Amino acid sequence: MGITDPRVDSYIQNAAPFAKPILLHIRKSVHAGCPDVEETMKWSFPHFVYRGMLCSMASFKAHCAFGFWKGSLLEVPPNGTPMSQFGRITSLDDLPGSKELTRLVRQAAALNDEGVKIARPKPTSPKPPPKAPADLQKALKGSAKASATFKALSPSHQREYIEWIVEAKTEPTRKKRVATTIEWLSEGKSRNWKYERKR
Repeated sequence: MGITDPRVDSYIQNAAPFAKPILLHIRKSVHAGCPDVEETMKWSFPHFVYRGMLCSMASFKAHCAFGFWKGSLLEVPPNGTPMSQFGRITSLDDLPGSKELTRLVRQAAALNDEGVKIARPKPTSPKPPPKAPADLQKALKGSAKASATFKALSPSHQREYIEWIVEAKTEPTRKKRVATTIEWLSEGKSRNWKYERKR
């Protein structure tokens, strides 16, 4: 058996009764398929590491999850999620038997041995700078201070004000939001100034 982690023992011990046999089955199969695997806890649930991330398991109120880090490259069911290639696991019947699960672990370990990387999606191009609606533009022209603050805001902060205004359901609400925007901008405030940490 590889390197076990007492925190994983504790995690399994504290899991719901239905989850314990599932987690033990996964753990046993992972160690059988990759004898040099190391256990650890990341993001509050068990992970298995072998020359990089290998797989992880988690227990929730009514289901468990088990997923391979490079699951998209393995022969696993197509109806799962990145975190749980086997979907919502509520009993041992939702998982392959020990032999099949061990085979998948071997496949995953072989990918790490070979240094295979998963092609990550390319970052999307940034959104174009937001365009203020006509009523906001008009109001900004009437206040040099508000206009200067608005221009100094990052595009994302400008967008927060613009979206808040255009999402108004009625014309009176929209007018009120434009007026409030000018007031707050004149005071050098961003749209969500109330929630920003005071330095």
